[in-house]
Amino acid sequence: MATASPIIHGPVIHLVDDDTSFRTALSRLLKASGYEVAEYGSAACFLRSMRHSKPGCILLDVQMPTLSGLQLQDDLAKLAHAWPIIFLTGHGDIPTSVLAIKAGAEDFLTKPVSSTILLAAIERALLRYESLQNSHHRLSSFKSLIATLTPRENEVFRLMVRGKLNKQIAFQLGTSERTIKAHRQMVMQKLNVQSFAEAVSMAERLGLLS
Repeated sequence: MATASPIIHGPVIHLVDDDTSFRTALSRLLKASGYEVAEYGSAACFLRSMRHSKPGCILLDVQMPTLSGLQLQDDLAKLAHAWPIIFLTGHGDIPTSVLAIKAGAEDFLTKPVSSTILLAAIERALLRYESLQNSHHRLSSFKSLIATLTPRENEVFRLMVRGKLNKQIAFQLGTSERTIKAHRQMVMQKLNVQSFAEAVSMAERLGLLS
């Protein structure tokens, strides 16, 4: 069966399964599809290696000795480890799949799974992960820009994005309208925004309007 070309280039597919023959066959498929693959014979092995591993998608077996796939998922959540997880199991059942999905798994697939379904699931997981990472980076950038404001500029920013007029802000802060206008111009400059709408959008993303 023909395999699809991956949309995302660079991430590693971390294959965690105690079945050596299954890992070998799946690893061959993934590499043929353009992915870099890292194999682990147990959940514990993955935990020991992940700090030095490249980000990517985790293909995780459910039933493994010592530490199960669900237990590994729980441990990763406690570590705030956000790589997407796709479960692959030969012993799937609805309660287990519900637990996995509720805990944040991207997908829950039953072995044997077709290459088309598996590769599509991986691509979806990597795209969503990339989107979440980009969103996180934008928020971090916004927070860094906000941190450059003086305390008074911060006050002006929080009032202006709520739609307060210069004269209203001046009255509330006990200063002149001309001073507030100067503060607003400095705020716009420091935040590197070209419009009031951009400033409001930034405040909304940071949860300042709630």
